[in-house]
Amino acid sequence: MDIKKMDIEAVAKAIEVDAGESLPDLRQALKEAKAGIAGRVTTPEQILVRQAREKSGLTQAMFAERIDTPVATLRDWEQGRFAPP
Repeated sequence: MDIKKMDIEAVAKAIEVDAGESLPDLRQALKEAKAGIAGRVTTPEQILVRQAREKSGLTQAMFAERIDTPVATLRDWEQGRFAPP
């Protein structure tokens, strides 16, 4: 897919359906990607958090509850917005 031809709304809706929830910052992130604005850098710690969650078989919401962390924070860690402590 040519990112410059990406239909942001269609892609965002598909991702939200897959996630099972509304993702407030998703459209802005897709707009930035389409504009060629540099993406986020993923650290080894972020990769480990995602791998631990996926290995546990838990959704982001379930894993966040288990580690007593807001789901938005977990999502930020996994998406490279912020590094986990």
